Amino acid sequence: MIKLIIGLIIFFGIHSSSIVALSFRNNMAEKNELMWKGFYSLISIIGLVLIIYGYADYRLTADIIYVSPLWLRHVSALLLMPFFILMLAPYFPSAINNKLKHPQLVAVKLWALAHLLVNGSVADIILFGSFLVWAVVDRVSVKRRPIREVPHIPESRLNIIICVLGGLLLYVIFAIWLHGSLIGVRPFG
Repeated sequence: MIKLIIGLIIFFGIHSSSIVALSFRNNMAEKNELMWKGFYSLISIIGLVLIIYGYADYRLTADIIYVSPLWLRHVSALLLMPFFILMLAPYFPSAINNKLKHPQLVAVKLWALAHLLVNGSVADIILFGSFLVWAVVDRVSVKRRPIREVPHIPESRLNIIICVLGGLLLYVIFAIWLHGSLIGVRPFG
């Protein structure tokens, strides 16, 4: 559990720099954007690796708090369907971005909620609950921050088609093949 907690602290620590220290984050990016992005990425990867290994170890022995009814698996699968679409959206500007403002934060909230519906161990609650809380806090914070441009292609009506088809394709690939081999759980059988 310690690895999981430390990983979450590291990962959310760097990802919360815009929430708690916006001027520091902006100063660092202005001084040397490439170095800041490299540092940010390195810290994020370290946190992510600790989260992955910590969660993998802890989920084997964590107490079960609740067991979900089987039908919630279907609800979870439906909530996860737009995840990849929304993760792609900032890079393919379209009506999705205009409507949701920050589609990746919506994606994280859907991902966390969907997993909390069907996973009830302490390890699951810590992992997915912390992502859900962070995404909510960051979304509130985004409303108060100046808009920061994300590198992307120009806005076009074709982008929504690319996001939807690409996102659905990624969903199928991940749900049917990758989730089982990477996570050890096959969502559909």
